[in-house]
Amino acid sequence: MGWPLLGETLAFLKPHRSNSIGIFLEEHCTKYGKVFKSHLFGCPTIVSCDPELNMFVLQNEEKLFQASYPKAMHGILGKFSLLIVSGDLHKKLRNIAVNFISASKSTPEFLYCVEKLSVSMMNSWRDCKEITFYQHVKKFTLNLMVKHLLSIEPEEPLALKILEDFQTYMKGFVSLPVYIPGTPYASAVKARARLSSTVQEMIKDRKKRNVEQENGDFLDVILSKQSLSDNEIISIVLDILLGGYETTATLMGLIVYFIAYSPNAFEKLKEEHLAIRKSKGEGQPLAWEDYEKMEFTQNVVNEGMRCGNVVKLVHRQALKDVKFKEYLIPAGWKVFPIFTAAHFDPSLHENPMEFNPWRWSDKAMIKKVMPFGGGLRLCPGSELARVEIAFFLHHLVLNYRWKIKADDFPLAYPFVEFKRGLLLEIKPTEVLMGNA
Repeated sequence: MGWPLLGETLAFLKPHRSNSIGIFLEEHCTKYGKVFKSHLFGCPTIVSCDPELNMFVLQNEEKLFQASYPKAMHGILGKFSLLIVSGDLHKKLRNIAVNFISASKSTPEFLYCVEKLSVSMMNSWRDCKEITFYQHVKKFTLNLMVKHLLSIEPEEPLALKILEDFQTYMKGFVSLPVYIPGTPYASAVKARARLSSTVQEMIKDRKKRNVEQENGDFLDVILSKQSLSDNEIISIVLDILLGGYETTATLMGLIVYFIAYSPNAFEKLKEEHLAIRKSKGEGQPLAWEDYEKMEFTQNVVNEGMRCGNVVKLVHRQALKDVKFKEYLIPAGWKVFPIFTAAHFDPSLHENPMEFNPWRWSDKAMIKKVMPFGGGLRLCPGSELARVEIAFFLHHLVLNYRWKIKADDFPLAYPFVEFKRGLLLEIKPTEVLMGNA
């Protein structure tokens, strides 16, 4: 169980390549098996690298288990965050998010916005030989989300302010939870407060104008739902901004990283998108029907999630004594379902360390991975992220080739990041297909 108080937390959080399970899990699984007990984040904890137990935990949300993140994260996320709330409140807030995303993901307005920003970014690289891709793509995803959710244009000063606050906000997730002025954690709490104030001012402004549009941006839609308090509205807006910005950008970075070392995947991807572009005719924008043709692109996205592991685990707590196979999980103990373990399990995947999008031709693969979580907390924005990435990749592979410039790789700390910002050496392709 490790040291008093600290337990094994520091060893558990030790940075490692995100396309691996890390030394801590490797050693413990070898020594104790796929399910073992430890003491993490101040609590006795069951760590599960067993896919069956992981699915059992997720499918029994609010029956046998509940979400239980460290209290320090509450100061950053806020008490109404979808990650934290449970029961009827979670169901209400999540349904609002799911309904809006489901209704908007295929609209011409959203698709046009994604393509316009993608083309703009391609054009901004025309005279560049090197780019810090991760920095660029985070700006791309946040600009898209603030436009789609809040109708803020990318060139507005407010968009830049939100980006700066979100960057500070995210650093708090990977820092020691010590509230001392100047520490990353304290700065993150303050950044979250500034973001809340920004959204609160927008709410006040729209209420003054009596904005109640069912078909406006996300803020308009949820303001028309009279059952939500301002704090609940602020929290759900920030949750979706956070998910749509950070995790989507990270997945895009991972895909670009893996493709750089997989020329066959690059050529197959380019072939698929060249065929789509030729079928469209010069200057015609992409449509939902084009997205549905991007089958290999979806394989690449799936394999990027499996190999890169944007989310390593989730935090759950047993509500009562739970018996699963030969295991007894005591009431009150934390449970960590480790998603990455299933992703690199050789009994589930042939050559699991290899980036191989073709493995997804087997439709049964979808049952062997859990990149978007599962159960009641399955990521509500997963399809939105897929559309963004697919359209962005369309223009990227038709306009550029790239290779990793520095000795960079995805690091789980515990959230995935690129220490050098994913520095790429880029070269325009022979035929530029960037006009849309």
